[in-house]
Amino acid sequence: EDIKMTVGADFYVKDLEIEGKKVVIRIWDFGGEQRFKVLLPSFAKGADGGIFMFDITRYTSVKNIDDWLSIFEKNVREKEIGIPIIMVGGKLDLQEKRSVETGDAVELSEKYNLQGYFEC
Repeated sequence: EDIKMTVGADFYVKDLEIEGKKVVIRIWDFGGEQRFKVLLPSFAKGADGGIFMFDITRYTSVKNIDDWLSIFEKNVREKEIGIPIIMVGGKLDLQEKRSVETGDAVELSEKYNLQGYFEC
């Protein structure tokens, strides 16, 4: 099994065409550890949306989502209201080791008025 762990930040770009319009998706993948929070403000500026992903087998990966969301929302484009933010629980293939229940994650996404919760 080839599993890649994010250390610091990784950057991905994907060019798409959706309904005849060119769309560029830029994804910044931060290691979810507290020490990487200092990186988020620089990369949040100008964002058109956010995806907050966590590991369903590690409660610690979701317990500080309020801090991450707060930093993100403070640093997105000034005066930008209501940009879409979703939460994604990953490692669904390890369901038997789950420590964050789907219902709890849905409640969190609703608590922070996120546009949805998904698992993969």
